[in-house]
Amino acid sequence: MNKALIEVYGCQMNAAEAERMAGELERIGYEPTDSRDDADVIILHTCCVRESAEEKIYGKLGELKGLKRQRPNLILGISGCMAQKEAASLFKRAPHLDFVLGTGELTKLADMVQLIADGHKRIAATTLTDEPPPERAFPIRRGAVSAWIPIMYGCDNFCTYCIVPYVRGRERSRSPKDIIAEAEAALAEGYGELTLLGQNVNSYGKGSGGVDFADLLAAVDKLDELKRLRFMTSHPKDTSDRLIKVMAEGEHIAPHIHLPAQHGSDSILKAMNRGYTAAHYLALVKKIRAAVPRVALTTDIIVGFPGETEEDFRQTLDLVRKARFDAAYTFLYSPRSGTRAADFPNQVPEEVKKRRLAELMDAQNAVSLSVNETYLGQTAEVLVEGASKSDPAVWTGRTDTGKIVLWPHQNEKIGELAQVIVEKCQTWVLKGRLK
Repeated sequence: MNKALIEVYGCQMNAAEAERMAGELERIGYEPTDSRDDADVIILHTCCVRESAEEKIYGKLGELKGLKRQRPNLILGISGCMAQKEAASLFKRAPHLDFVLGTGELTKLADMVQLIADGHKRIAATTLTDEPPPERAFPIRRGAVSAWIPIMYGCDNFCTYCIVPYVRGRERSRSPKDIIAEAEAALAEGYGELTLLGQNVNSYGKGSGGVDFADLLAAVDKLDELKRLRFMTSHPKDTSDRLIKVMAEGEHIAPHIHLPAQHGSDSILKAMNRGYTAAHYLALVKKIRAAVPRVALTTDIIVGFPGETEEDFRQTLDLVRKARFDAAYTFLYSPRSGTRAADFPNQVPEEVKKRRLAELMDAQNAVSLSVNETYLGQTAEVLVEGASKSDPAVWTGRTDTGKIVLWPHQNEKIGELAQVIVEKCQTWVLKGRLK
């Protein structure tokens, strides 16, 4: 067989899409490879959430120019969000590209590669549609124990800092039947943990008058052979009481929710078009913790949004300390061309953003360590993922709350549930020994 390399940048949805793309290519005779030197097809599956992500991709395209010169028959393509956003300029900046494939056209990948192989050049397909993509999923999964299951595509929220609705289109939900079928197939292949994916899973099925996300989560939770069920990402304004109840009553649903707060100031949240206040967010956290006492809560926070004052920032620190997040993914705001916030006045100076980010990270790290220390001396049930990257004698896995755990390997196998006594707690990992 010929070989194809798909280099993935960005979010979990991109990783899931790349698995599907690999499956499509295998059907026309291209097996996966991790080496550029072996590849007959190289595709960059891209992100464009930040300007820095785009610049990184342009750097990668520059690296590939020499390969294309050495091997003229090498097929080079770019796909995903950056391909969607920059379609008009990509062939000008990277004339060695053979094709550009937008987020709404990924199911055309095999046809496009075949056309290029037959002699066609510089093909672009970037049409966005409001219709769900055709169900033709044959993913080649890269994970050992966990499988991504996309349940919806696009976003209707239009947060003022975010490019996603413009490059992924409006929300389209897959049918419950197709999602269940894919989940059953993944479980049959030996994947004990499933993660349901969407830009905002809480609005799954919105407007259809049928199955909503709570219904879907409950249905997947009943599948045979399932060990753990996860989902991301949830939007606070759409997190319903019924979803919380399904989490609390679920047999395999992990007690973890990723709930991006983004900020702690009501004025900034309004400018971001988030649709809730800090008080609403903290009340929601309280409700979730009451229903699911062991829940782990993770979040995203942006520092330095246009107009952010010192008082606004202090309110974010206050929210972090009150919510007690297990972990937070923190970001410096950077203007994103194509979004409303890029043109907002009162952009925050870079040195101020960096100082605030460092202070935020210090505050969150203290909370994360404090939360992790509650695991000391406890027995944690860990889904075994395999050897750690730094030491093959030390294995790693995750608790149902998403904590990374390290321990000396004995006879446990990948995909098993192991009992680990926690003996040391750090900010990002727990360490221990098998019980």
